[in-house]
Amino acid sequence: MEEMKKNKSIKCDVSQCRHNMVSEHFCSLDCISVGTHEDDPTVPECTDCNSFVKRTGCCE
Repeated sequence: MEEMKKNKSIKCDVSQCRHNMVSEHFCSLDCISVGTHEDDPTVPECTDCNSFVKRTGCCE
């Protein structure tokens, strides 16, 4: 299994994501992809982390 290293440039509180460092609240990816599910995003809730991958064994 690949060792995860925190990316100090990407903070993340989504512990359900495989890339989240959980106890440190950082992402382990080198970069992430941010997208939207809206035609005209106007607030943060309109954006999505397209790099999200559900953590195995979490949130069943």
